[in-house]
Amino acid sequence: MAKEKVIKTNAIRMLDKAKVPYVHRSWEQATGQHTGVELAAALGQNPEQVFKTLVTVAKSGEHYVFLVPVAEELDLKKAAAAVGEKAISMCKSKDLLALTGYIHGGCSPIGMKKLFRTTIHESAQNFPTILCSAGKIGHQLELSLDSLQQVVPFQLADIIAEKAQ
Repeated sequence: MAKEKVIKTNAIRMLDKAKVPYVHRSWEQATGQHTGVELAAALGQNPEQVFKTLVTVAKSGEHYVFLVPVAEELDLKKAAAAVGEKAISMCKSKDLLALTGYIHGGCSPIGMKKLFRTTIHESAQNFPTILCSAGKIGHQLELSLDSLQQVVPFQLADIIAEKAQ
């Protein structure tokens, strides 16, 4: 019987090396064309518990990482305030690989080329675990905030845009 090949991304290697507990979930049919909400549904997960990783650049030139639930949008003003910057903007997709080691749609907050200051939306504390990218499209890591904190220092803040009524 053939043994299933295990995907080893930078994020997974880092968690394994630090002996941090996690669950790897995958949806092989995923492509860069699927939304985070579709991925959450395919994995049978609550979209409020599945977080997307967004990389930004501030006017100062510093880069910051933000995690927000997949159905939400990052509020750039709230995000800038959370990290003490006047303004931030989204990093261009074409710059992601060189900057982080990950591609758009498969960017993990864990195992980037450089450790960037990271902020997670405060709703993450409402769940025993959250899911974030494992560093490859269609692959997710489920872990507690305590486990994540062992490899990526972060702060919690209100960084999502208000929904229009």
